[in-house]
Amino acid sequence: MSRALDTVAAWVLGALWIAPLVYALWAAVHPEAYAARFDLAAPLTFENFARAWAQAPFPRYILNTFVLVTAILAAQLVLCTLAAYGFARFAFPGRDTLFMLVLVQLMIVPEVLIVENYATMARLGLVDTILGIGLPYMASAFGIFLLRQTFKSIPKELDDAARIEGCGALGLLARVYVPLARPTLVAYALVSISHHWNNFLWPLIVTNSPEVRPITVGLAIFGAPESGVSWPLVSAATLISVTPLLLAFLIFQRQFVQSFLHAGIK
Repeated sequence: MSRALDTVAAWVLGALWIAPLVYALWAAVHPEAYAARFDLAAPLTFENFARAWAQAPFPRYILNTFVLVTAILAAQLVLCTLAAYGFARFAFPGRDTLFMLVLVQLMIVPEVLIVENYATMARLGLVDTILGIGLPYMASAFGIFLLRQTFKSIPKELDDAARIEGCGALGLLARVYVPLARPTLVAYALVSISHHWNNFLWPLIVTNSPEVRPITVGLAIFGAPESGVSWPLVSAATLISVTPLLLAFLIFQRQFVQSFLHAGIK
């Protein structure tokens, strides 16, 4: 009985999750007159995608988002790996205190820091730049914590064996710790990509021109009421913005699930 209820609840939650996407797909491939009429005989059209693509610089938005997400992820993997390795395997004065400060950052809502982050970007001359969008996120407390826990679970006997073979500290990290932590790194990378692809508030505040706007901000401006709301066009633009992530998930679905299972992220 309990298993049956879990199955029904999973299907209901799945249906609720996918319902907005199904509506967006329906509205995007039908004329505006059928956007709220579910008529199976309604004519299909892909004109909404062509019009949405022509009315806003979506190629530029997608390129900006790709560059932003890639830069943030590359910086996070390097900085978080080095910091986690230091916290996990090196004893130095104040290590526990510094790690507690890292954990405190997990309790701070990012929106609280928006004003200070904007003032910092203004002093650095990075307002309205892709670097200005990504710089506050290039060190992640969550990533440091996750990788530290993974590194601490690796037997120290492997350290001794690698040092006998002549590995130094960085060689040990590259040849032992990073390969063994690969599932965790992949799982964290997926979380980071998804989060920063969909991040909206900070990019909205720190950008002013379409040359540096990511897809979320461009989509919000495209669908603003003062621009004239057309649900088929907005739905088509929404599908354009989420298609890269959907394709990545469908292609690498097995790897996604295995990485999360190995890393223990839920």
